[in-house]
Amino acid sequence: MGKLFGTDGVRGEANSFLTSDLAFKLGKAAAYVLKGTEHKNKGILIGKDTRISGDMLEASLAAGICSMGVDVYILGVCPTPAVAYLTKNLDYISGVMISASHNPAIDNGIKFFDSNGYKLPDQTEEVIENFVFEGNIGEIPGVKGDKTGRIYDGKELLSKYKNFLLEEFPLNTKDLKIIVDCANGSASEMMPEILKINGCKFKAINSTPNGVNINLNCGSTHLESLKEEVIKEKADVGIAHDGDSDRVLFVDHNGMEIDGDMIMAIVSRDLKKKGLLKNNLVVGTVMSNLGLKKFLNQEEINFIEAKVGDRYVLEEMKKMDGSFGGEQSGHLIFLDHNTTGDGILTALIFLRLIAETGKSTEELFKDYIKYPQVLENAKVLKKDGWEQNPVVKESILNYQQKLGNDGRILVRASGTENLIRVMVEGSDQSEINKIALDLKNIILGELS
Repeated sequence: MGKLFGTDGVRGEANSFLTSDLAFKLGKAAAYVLKGTEHKNKGILIGKDTRISGDMLEASLAAGICSMGVDVYILGVCPTPAVAYLTKNLDYISGVMISASHNPAIDNGIKFFDSNGYKLPDQTEEVIENFVFEGNIGEIPGVKGDKTGRIYDGKELLSKYKNFLLEEFPLNTKDLKIIVDCANGSASEMMPEILKINGCKFKAINSTPNGVNINLNCGSTHLESLKEEVIKEKADVGIAHDGDSDRVLFVDHNGMEIDGDMIMAIVSRDLKKKGLLKNNLVVGTVMSNLGLKKFLNQEEINFIEAKVGDRYVLEEMKKMDGSFGGEQSGHLIFLDHNTTGDGILTALIFLRLIAETGKSTEELFKDYIKYPQVLENAKVLKKDGWEQNPVVKESILNYQQKLGNDGRILVRASGTENLIRVMVEGSDQSEINKIALDLKNIILGELS
C-alpha cells in the first residue's frame, strides 16, 4: 500500500496526483470515519487558499462528504488557522483546509482537523487512507435520496475568527510604519483589513491573488521584495506570510530577516515576564538555532527539541503541558489561543510587543546571537542503517569535539528521499562550511 498522508495532510500536484476523484474519496472516507461522534454542529467546514485548483477540489471534497449525509459549510478563501479555530470553537465534526502552504501554485493539498481543532492523529489518517487505497470506498454505507448532506455558505463564520483576533490582540502601533507581504494567498484580504481596523500605518504588497501567483517570488519563502520595500519606504518592520497564513517571518528596518527562532526567543521572554509562559517551557525542533537555545538558557527558560514538523512540536507541547512552541520557518503555536500555527496571530503579538517596548526591531534582538548554519545533502543508494557505519559515526564525533560548545552537528535521513542531510552550526562560517562538505563526502564515500 502506498501512502497518502504526509506530515501536513495529503499534498501533490493538482489534477495529477491530487485529482478530483481522490478528493471525493477522501471526503467520503473522512466523513464516514469522523461523523460518529456527537457535536453541536453536525457539519464539516471547508476552507481554501487562493490556488486555481482550489475550486475543483472543494467541489469534489464537498460532494464526497455530502454523500455520507454530512452537511458542508464553505468558508471560501481563508487562513488555515481560521479553519482550526472555528472547528473547535463552534463544535463542528471536522474542518478541512485545501492548501499546499508555501508550495507553488501547481501543487495543492488537503488537511483535516478533528473537532478539537488539531490535525488528525496518524491512526485516524491511516484508517481514512486504508479506505481509499484498498479500493473499498464504494462499500462504505452511504445515504440515499433525501438523506444526503447539503452545502451551505459559511463565509459569515469567518467574522468570528477575525473578531477573535481584533479583541484578543488590539494594537496601538500608530507610530510604526508596516509593510505586509500577503504572498498572494489566504492573508490577502484579512490581514490588511485587521491592520486597517487597528488604525495601523501600513502598505500591503502581493495581496492581489489571481489563482496562479500564490507564493510566486513573494511571501515567507521569498523575502527579497519585502526587504526592498521596507528599505525603500523606510518602514519600521516588514511582515511576510505564506500561502495559507499558518506561518510568518519578519524583516527589520534594515531589511534583515527575523526568523521563527528569533521570534520565539523575544516572545518567550515577554511571555515569561507577564507570567504567561506555561511551565516556563518552549518547544522547538532539532533544527532550532543554537542561538535560540543559548538565549533561552540565559533567560532561564526550559527548552525541548521535537522532530522537524509542526505536528511534532504540538505533540511535545501537549505531552509536556506547554503553551508555546514553533519552528525556524515561522510556524509558531500559541496553544492558549489557537490549536495550530497562526501567522496573523503571531504577527499581531509581535507588533504589540514592539509597540509596548518602544524599541526598534534591531534593539529587540541585540542580545540574540544567531549562529550560522550550513546544510548539505548526500544522495545515497540506501539510507537505512547509516547510523551504524563506523567511519561516519567516528567522523561526526571527531568534528563535534572540534566544535565544542560553540557548535553542533545534526545528521539525519530524509523522510522521503534517499538522502542523508548534514547540518553543521557554529560561530565560524568557513569552518562549518568545511566540516559540512567533509562529512557529506565521507557519507558519499561510505554509503553510495
